[in-house]
Amino acid sequence: MLSGRLYWVPLLLALGVGSGSGGGGDSRQRRLLAAKVNKHKPWIETSYHGVITENNDTVILDPPLVALDKDAPVPFAGEICAFKIHGQELPFEAVVLNKTSGEGRLRAKSPIDCELQKEYTFIIQAYDCGAGPRETAWKKSHKAVVHIQVKDVNEFAPTFKEPAYKAVVTEGKIYDSILQVEAVDEDCSPQYSQICNYEIVTTDVPFAIDRNGNIRNTEKLSYDKQHQYEILVTAYDCGQKPAAQDTLVQVDVKPVCKPGWQDWTKRIEYQPGSGSMALFPSIHLEMCDGAVSSLQIVAELQTNYIGKGCDRETYSEKSLQKLCGASSGIIDLLPSPSAATNWTAGLLVDSSEMIFRFDGRQGAKIPDGIVPKNLTDQFTITMWMKHGPSPGVRAEKETILCNSDKTEMNRHHYALYVHNCRLVFLLRKDFDQADTFRPAEFHWKLDQICDKEWHYYVVNVEFPVVTLYMDGATYEPYLVTNDWPIHPSHIAMQLTVGACWQGGEVTKPRFAQFFHGSLASLTIRPGKMESQKVISCLQACKEGLDINSLESLGQGIKYHFNPSQSILVMEGDDIGNINRALQKVSYINSRQFPTAGVRRLKVSSKVQCFGEDVCISIPEVDAYVMVLQAIEPRITLRGTDHFWRPAAQFESARGVTLFPDIKIVSTFAKTEAPGDVKTTAPKSEVLEEILHNLDFCDILVIGGDLDPRQECLELNHSELHQRHLDATNSTAGYSIYGVGSMSRYEQVLHHIRYRNWHPASLEARRFRIKCSELNGRYTSNEFNLEVSVLHEDRVSDKEHVNHLIVQPPFLQSVHHPESRSSIRRSSVVPSIATVVIIISVCMLVFVVAMGVYRVRIAHQHFIQETEAAKESEMDWDDSALTITVNPMEKHEGPGHGEDETEGEEEEEAEEDMSSSSGSDDSEEEEEEEEGTGRGRHGQNGARQAQLEWDDSTLPY
Repeated sequence: MLSGRLYWVPLLLALGVGSGSGGGGDSRQRRLLAAKVNKHKPWIETSYHGVITENNDTVILDPPLVALDKDAPVPFAGEICAFKIHGQELPFEAVVLNKTSGEGRLRAKSPIDCELQKEYTFIIQAYDCGAGPRETAWKKSHKAVVHIQVKDVNEFAPTFKEPAYKAVVTEGKIYDSILQVEAVDEDCSPQYSQICNYEIVTTDVPFAIDRNGNIRNTEKLSYDKQHQYEILVTAYDCGQKPAAQDTLVQVDVKPVCKPGWQDWTKRIEYQPGSGSMALFPSIHLEMCDGAVSSLQIVAELQTNYIGKGCDRETYSEKSLQKLCGASSGIIDLLPSPSAATNWTAGLLVDSSEMIFRFDGRQGAKIPDGIVPKNLTDQFTITMWMKHGPSPGVRAEKETILCNSDKTEMNRHHYALYVHNCRLVFLLRKDFDQADTFRPAEFHWKLDQICDKEWHYYVVNVEFPVVTLYMDGATYEPYLVTNDWPIHPSHIAMQLTVGACWQGGEVTKPRFAQFFHGSLASLTIRPGKMESQKVISCLQACKEGLDINSLESLGQGIKYHFNPSQSILVMEGDDIGNINRALQKVSYINSRQFPTAGVRRLKVSSKVQCFGEDVCISIPEVDAYVMVLQAIEPRITLRGTDHFWRPAAQFESARGVTLFPDIKIVSTFAKTEAPGDVKTTAPKSEVLEEILHNLDFCDILVIGGDLDPRQECLELNHSELHQRHLDATNSTAGYSIYGVGSMSRYEQVLHHIRYRNWHPASLEARRFRIKCSELNGRYTSNEFNLEVSVLHEDRVSDKEHVNHLIVQPPFLQSVHHPESRSSIRRSSVVPSIATVVIIISVCMLVFVVAMGVYRVRIAHQHFIQETEAAKESEMDWDDSALTITVNPMEKHEGPGHGEDETEGEEEEEAEEDMSSSSGSDDSEEEEEEEEGTGRGRHGQNGARQAQLEWDDSTLPY
């Protein structure tokens, strides 16, 4: 009976029975009734331990998940309605299987992976059903800890850490372990994740493997029998699951040890611009377990056949001198043949325009005025020379440079020559400078003079001391002979190269004492001596051997480079240190565009054993560096190629700026593969911009040389000096030279001006620019410019020419009958009398119109008077401006304000002409408006050509 009454309590509460009139009292009564019914909290165990198999959703709990409530068997209050899990992003959920018994189940919401997480710990609570069907006043149990372990499934097979293994063994030996293979298993449990066994799959091989993966040979191997063995190995985990894929083990059999360098490549490719590149990154010396006390390594880079002994900058000698900071005043005696330097045109050229070969049959005369006749006590001679032993039993003098009498006599004033592999410099002072016995001949005996290799020679004269620098090293003469000074005479002198001029003591003047060999960059600098720093810079190679990370060589390594860095010597007593040091030896080429080709590379070794001089012979390493072809730059000049200027501007002090907008751009073609690797589309070429230097730009005059009496090309020297460039000017054009960036050359070209004092007879002038990098190795396109002259005197002679050039834009495209056209032309450029007549007529019409308006329309007097005044004023201004505006004269007015005023007046004249023509013919008005648009935007060829001139003076 009691249970029945309690059963109806929630129902009564739900129906509102016994509730008071106030809402607050009602809820308070319900809470009191619920408290009387649901007296106890559910109860569960304090902890649970569970196991779930991965890839399964059922959790087996110990003890089972059951909740009890002392309010049972009271409905709702004694029933279990829910289990709730506390934790973030847990892959589990708890469900109630039986509310009355309180039995529940824990299950996974998603597949559980042991490899991701092996165990879980969280909190769970049980909730009863409260006081009624509305699930109000639930009570929850205490918190219980649930710990679940994930049971592993052997789902992963073992995999080897390496897809293949390689080992090298020496024939005739038994090894305990040749190498070790290792496999891993991704399962999470020790049973399935550990590798319990390895097995060789390949049959009939003399190898065995143990449980740890160590492979050994079961018999002695013979190099003659088999050079290489390939065996397959598999692995098993402790669940006896085999590896998914076998691994390949390659065992190379090498013959009995022979000392030598191992693991080096014969061909080494060098990509230009890649900096310092290691030559032997894996090289090591095999000594066959022999003990050594010291080791000497000599690495030699052979570049004798590249350029002048190695890869050097191929700029002109003047440019190189400027780059190295040499003092100014250099005179190039062997320049590239040109119109201004034609004395080298008949000489033999050896593989480059800058290298001249003399075969003992020709010489070159230096024109008078190139070199001062009398050198001071200080001057410098520089040259590159390659010379071999002199032919014949008795060698004759081979003249490099000679200044002798042109006629009558055969006196040598100064000369540089080779005699019996000795370099001799002769300097005879004039009698008026010295009247005593003075040093005259300076002799140097050097092996390099006849070794058929390129060497750089500098003869520094500071009389009476003469010093020779060869390849940067200083040499004093071993012999100095004295002679009397030369008696003064009025005989002219002849300076020659490659032979000496014999002007006297012969029936016919001729060359004698010919030179056999090659010369380049032969220069003389009067009044100056070169410093050691400049000399070293001029002969420096741009390629050579290098060492990466010198600090990591170790204290036990000694090394030494020769001056050109073509030879490296290293010494040490530890083979391991020597190996690491040689692995750091690299090749470097600092040129942006190096000379492509082969550089021989040799490494010789000398091993010293304890108590012996040389104990082991190490074969020489013979390799080569292949310098690949550099990217070919494409130098492009672009800008305005045709414009007009008035004659007055040509006569002005500033002249006409020729290249105000010229641009110099260099690009190279880069091949790009198509985005889809499966497609068979051909590779596309993309042009990318590249920055590099230029060494000269020539501005040539086309169609005849300049007349210095009336025209010239000008450039402020400050524009050159602040950009470290030089220039030469002649009637043939302007030459800017010196190593500088493309932007520097652009800035200088922007300031080139052309002046003409008498442009009356000049129609146009044409110019051509061509720029170069590396002394002509890479050249630009030929950019042609034409500058036309607008003559003022032709305006009055030929009015139709004036119309063609300067008539207002709104008249450009208007077509009329012949009579109307003649009237229109006469109205555009009238005489002064016509102007006066038109103004008078306009004033008369104005007075008459005012009288008529006063009589007829009295009430509109003021308004119409104002309108007539405005209209008449506009008509008068427009007609006057149309008559007097002459754009040919606007170039003479420099003020910008005048240009704006004239532009406004032209616009008013344009409106007047359009309105007047509209009263006659509407179609003509439309044509005029179309013509105005075309004139303003320069759509036709004739108008576009005029706009090149109109832009500077006529505002649009």
